[in-house]
Amino acid sequence: MKRLVELMMTAVILTGLVPIYAVAEPDTQPAATTGSEIMTASEMEAKGDALRKQKEFPQAMQYYRAALRKEPTNAVLYNKLGMAELQAGNRKGAQGHFDKASKLDPNFADAVNNLGVIAFIQKKNDKAIKYFKKALALSETRATFHVNLGAAWFNEEQWDRATTEFARAVELDPVIFSQSNRSGVLGQILPEERPRYDFMLAKMFAKRGDIDHCLMYLKKAKEEGYNDMGSVYKDEGFAKIWQDVRLAEVVPTPAR
Repeated sequence: MKRLVELMMTAVILTGLVPIYAVAEPDTQPAATTGSEIMTASEMEAKGDALRKQKEFPQAMQYYRAALRKEPTNAVLYNKLGMAELQAGNRKGAQGHFDKASKLDPNFADAVNNLGVIAFIQKKNDKAIKYFKKALALSETRATFHVNLGAAWFNEEQWDRATTEFARAVELDPVIFSQSNRSGVLGQILPEERPRYDFMLAKMFAKRGDIDHCLMYLKKAKEEGYNDMGSVYKDEGFAKIWQDVRLAEVVPTPAR
């Protein structure tokens, strides 16, 4: 059963969960920020980062805007402002800031990735794939970009392509699927059909010989209602786990 897409945020490269179904707020936060007149742009940026980490998104946006008044061509600031907007639920505002960042710096892979996240949320999967591919062309070693492209391929039912991207992500960052920092500057996404997604990840980890993570994702798939758990005993992709006694605790051995 499909459900709303979940959006995950990353700490520069790492990940964390942020819901995307918050009520959107207009981009009309007050411009004034106490003490901003004597603060440098870098100091205001750091203050905005701290506030966003504390989930004080409107206040964080004030500091980013104040910093941008001093550095109006700073693509990084526009990207962070976009993330704060997205976390506050204003997707339209976020998209505008990500677009501004990417135009100021066409090689800014973070902003390109985040435009892909917006497209994914809008269910424009083809457009999202183009953005994620472009982000990877700019920076192939970013694990989050591979996860996002894999999620987009997953929604296209391109299972092999999705698995390839997820495997590359794990090569680059072994804990990419288990981070929880919410203050980052990248968007990371999950496909809509979560049970099948987790079953696919379990299979990927089984092939890699990572039995602990395989079992973890099998449990998740089961809890989320995946309806073909028994195939774990038929699919050669799970062969490395067949002899592990813990498997039967998650998926009972079929009757002979």
